[in-house]
Amino acid sequence: MNMDKNSAALYKKMQTEVESYQNLQRSCLKMIRQRALLEGQLNENKCVLDELNLLGPDNKVYKLFGPVLVKQELEDSRLNVGKRIEYISKELKSSTDTLENIEKDMLKHREAAAKYEQQWQVAAAMK
Repeated sequence: MNMDKNSAALYKKMQTEVESYQNLQRSCLKMIRQRALLEGQLNENKCVLDELNLLGPDNKVYKLFGPVLVKQELEDSRLNVGKRIEYISKELKSSTDTLENIEKDMLKHREAAAKYEQQWQVAAAMK
């Protein structure tokens, strides 16, 4: 493809925007997978907390540490699971915010690429 300097510069700018968009797209997919894992962990921990809340003071609770079941106090178990839910919820909020920012950046790069492509096509047509 034979281009003048202006066309070549526009084409390079367009390519740079497309590459940035594609990199963000990969980050977006990675973040979506991470969010799915966090949502799964959050649901799992909420189910555990629901089960723990059904138990009374006479019930025994055990936690698996490697291959060993270790007795736990019911209230300690509830607190630990509650803290885990709180932590996972914060991570989920953070990943949601990051995802929204990535999507905004993707839009900017897509619009910029379209603008440069249009300018490049006009410059190529005027040759």
